[in-house]
Amino acid sequence: MAELWLRTSGTWINAATVLIGTVVGLLLRGRLPERIQQIMVQGVGLMTLFIGISMAASLGKAKAGRIDGVVLGLLALVIGGVLGEWWRIEDGLEAVGERLKRAVRGGGRFTEGFLAASLLFCVGPLTLIGALNNGLSGDATLLVIKATLDGLSSIALSSVFGVGVGFAILVILVYQGGVSLAAGLLASVIPDPANDVRIALITGVGGVMILGIGINLLELRRIRVASFLPGLFLAPLLSVLASRLG
Repeated sequence: MAELWLRTSGTWINAATVLIGTVVGLLLRGRLPERIQQIMVQGVGLMTLFIGISMAASLGKAKAGRIDGVVLGLLALVIGGVLGEWWRIEDGLEAVGERLKRAVRGGGRFTEGFLAASLLFCVGPLTLIGALNNGLSGDATLLVIKATLDGLSSIALSSVFGVGVGFAILVILVYQGGVSLAAGLLASVIPDPANDVRIALITGVGGVMILGIGINLLELRRIRVASFLPGLFLAPLLSVLASRLG
């Protein structure tokens, strides 16, 4: 039991901060003027854009063989987006959100909150690198930083979207916790995640996706961000292929 806690402590802390943030947001919901709720979400949206731009910049630093990281990122996003639409990933996640909504009798924008929070909390370098570090060495520092950011974001999101934000905890536990537990197996493949070109490409592609989340939060345009999820898995595969082609 102690070993399990050591390898997944950051994930449990992250889940706790999102839970606390959601509860606080729900307590504030209905007590704040609509303009205050709107400005809170806009603040999260603007910060999300900043985080996305910062992450996406890693594409300019990554290079596999003779192919620039921006080109590989573009291919991963376009091919991944086509696959995501073909497999109807966004629709599937929305269906999950609707089933959860009915199960807990959630109302309003439950599914929208669930999708936005799940993607925002689980797409990014802190999730992947932090989970790997936690699983390999027991160091939860990066995940604690991420947990703080997610907790603050969940206050703003749940005050507008409702309890659906809190159900993103399930995604955090499954994905982030799963990576931490699998870290031992990934250690031989990714010995230095912070400087690995494959991680850099995943970070860059994830950054572009987070930009899409920010655009959605600011209601500038509706982007089906979940459809691009296959791009996160294609990015490292494309880098390996590009390296072998020289």
